[in-house]
Amino acid sequence: MRAEERQNRIENYLQQAEFASLDELAKHVGSSVSTVRRDLSVLEAAGSLKRTHGGARILTPRSDEFTFSARDTHQLREKEAIGKACAELICPNQSVIIDAGTTAYHVARYLEDKTPQIVTNSLPVANLFAGANRLEVVVSGGVIYPRLGVLVGPLAVEAFSKMHADVAVMSAGGISLEGLTNSHGLLIDIQRAMINAAQKVIFCLDHTKFGRRSVSPLCDLDSIDVIVTDSQAPLELIQQLRSRSIEIIVAPAA
Repeated sequence: MRAEERQNRIENYLQQAEFASLDELAKHVGSSVSTVRRDLSVLEAAGSLKRTHGGARILTPRSDEFTFSARDTHQLREKEAIGKACAELICPNQSVIIDAGTTAYHVARYLEDKTPQIVTNSLPVANLFAGANRLEVVVSGGVIYPRLGVLVGPLAVEAFSKMHADVAVMSAGGISLEGLTNSHGLLIDIQRAMINAAQKVIFCLDHTKFGRRSVSPLCDLDSIDVIVTDSQAPLELIQQLRSRSIEIIVAPAA
């Protein structure tokens, strides 16, 4: 593949995912990491992207699809119902990992009186409890992506790989019988570390995520203990997931 074609593919991929690791980009274009690193230098010099520790991010996304504020306006009633239902599953004094998804944020809003410790890479979740006296918030290290309100990168992965929590509250871009997927490779690395760090894994997914496949695989169904969703989730897929020994909680309509 010619360098120009490869660089175009890298730029188009980043327009879709917004940011990605070197390994992810190398796999996408079928080249070595060192070749991709050189391509990123060329694209950075052209003003197309910004290199980060272990990857790159696009500088001018085509839309605000991935911003936290924009995503949080989608299915707002459903997310609120899911947040309440999921919070009821958290027992008093359990430690909780909360990922950077907007639905997970709505779970966090109901946890202040239940848990002594929250561990997160979400800046909105950390800000939510900035003035709280009843709980401790542990924030991972990493590179800040302001549009997403999230800390990403190897430091964030390392932080969660050294932690343990009773429960992880997670989100994803899609779920099917093949497993869960998400849009961002760097988020996926962190989410996998979160899953490994938790004794119980809960995914909070509104109905639009069912039957949907996002950009990259996150985990298989065996990694899930519970799914909390809303009343519009497709019954057939719910029944199929239950047959795979996954507990499904359907939140009542708000």
